[in-house]
Amino acid sequence: MNEISRIGQDPKPDTQEADALLPQNIEAEQQLLGAILTNNEVYDRIAQIIKPEHFYEPVHQRIFTRAMERITKNALASPVTLKPFFEDDEGIKELGGVQYLVRLAGAAISSFAARDYAQLIYEMHQRRELIKLGGDIAAKARAYDVDLEPAEQITQAEQQLYKLAETGGATTGFQSFLSAVTDAVRVANAAYQRDGGLAGVSTGLIDLDKKLGGLHRSDLLILAGRPSMGKTSLATNIAFNVAKAYKRGKKPDGTEGAVNGGVVGFFSLEMSAEQLAARILSEAAEVPSENIRRGDMTEAEFRRFVDAAKQLESCPLFIDDTPALPIAQVAARARRLKREHGLDVLMVDYLQLLRGHGRTDNRVQEIAEISMGLKAIAKELDIPVVALSQLSRQVESRDDKRPQLSDLRESGSIEQDADVVMFVFREEYYVEREKPSDDRLDEMAAWQERMERLHGRAEVIIGKQRHGPIGSVDLSFEGRFTRFGNLIQPWQNGADQRDEY
Repeated sequence: MNEISRIGQDPKPDTQEADALLPQNIEAEQQLLGAILTNNEVYDRIAQIIKPEHFYEPVHQRIFTRAMERITKNALASPVTLKPFFEDDEGIKELGGVQYLVRLAGAAISSFAARDYAQLIYEMHQRRELIKLGGDIAAKARAYDVDLEPAEQITQAEQQLYKLAETGGATTGFQSFLSAVTDAVRVANAAYQRDGGLAGVSTGLIDLDKKLGGLHRSDLLILAGRPSMGKTSLATNIAFNVAKAYKRGKKPDGTEGAVNGGVVGFFSLEMSAEQLAARILSEAAEVPSENIRRGDMTEAEFRRFVDAAKQLESCPLFIDDTPALPIAQVAARARRLKREHGLDVLMVDYLQLLRGHGRTDNRVQEIAEISMGLKAIAKELDIPVVALSQLSRQVESRDDKRPQLSDLRESGSIEQDADVVMFVFREEYYVEREKPSDDRLDEMAAWQERMERLHGRAEVIIGKQRHGPIGSVDLSFEGRFTRFGNLIQPWQNGADQRDEY
């Protein structure tokens, strides 16, 4: 049994049994408080680690709170200055009165050990919270609440666990400019050493990588477009390219992880996992997607299809096709995937199909909550998040169908929260629907010439980029295989485009 040692006092018998049930270290609390009361500068070293509620002994919580209040006001916190606050404190009286403050100061540890003691106290608090959380989960599971289904209880439990894991480590406070510069140089060096000069994860599309510098960690990228523009196809192409290029090894900072490509998580709220896999296989095997759906394949095509499926078995691409997910569950499932398999890029198809935390009739407010939640996931997990988004119908009413930032549907917060906003645009789609009648020969000739020029071409319009230029990127598009690719320019004469960079 872990005995509570109170300086100058014997532990009470009725507290020993309770104390034995919960992790605690009263001696560490006493000695840390003593260090703070003898040298107030110690507080600055441990303020980011522990808070008053992390102390097990209620008296120690009150002493720490009073000391913290005085120190943050640039006033001295010592046994003498704190004495008036505790003369009527019943807890202090049980420990021998205000002389307990003097005994704490006498038991002070060296200021160099303060952080270690603070960390120990914090870890004990974490253990007690885990025990409490386990009890709460068990109690809720026993209670048959019709409004709280088991799946929802699991989600709530995950949220509470991760909230507990994040406390104490989320706030880093100020860092020196030297530290910030060192991080910036490390990123630039990684880009310099990597093929193609990318700081982020390569999309596999060279011209797009050149414009974006790859997919950067902690960025929220919005990929928007009207229906039939191919935004889901582009998202699956990028996801496949990243997963296909995955290589694990030692990163420049010495940690183990993806040195090329990455592990991809794909939330497909519109299409089933099977449909999404068929699209990826269509691209990899070069078999038209409609033929795959109908089973209308030649023997050679079916052989390519099966071979592609075998090659992709080991691809680190994970698909979740649960419909109408709340943003909280997206965060919880992404955290779980990162913990179990790693996670380097997260794709969401598409943003408007997610749900917010509460039940609200204000759709604009709900979309704002979702976009902020996606940005929070990107920062928390330190990964790029690519979220697809619908555009409003006002695009169709304009002569120039190229989308703009103002076309983002239902909320301006999407534009505000995003680090990059991209639009997929295929002019061929609109021109194809302007076909003149066969008897208008001149117009038909002009239309055919325009269709030939636009056939198999797509455009990604970068409407916003926090850390780079805006503009357009031309891509090739093969509708049969739902595949976007690098557009070979006329002056390249079929040469590999990688040689140009």
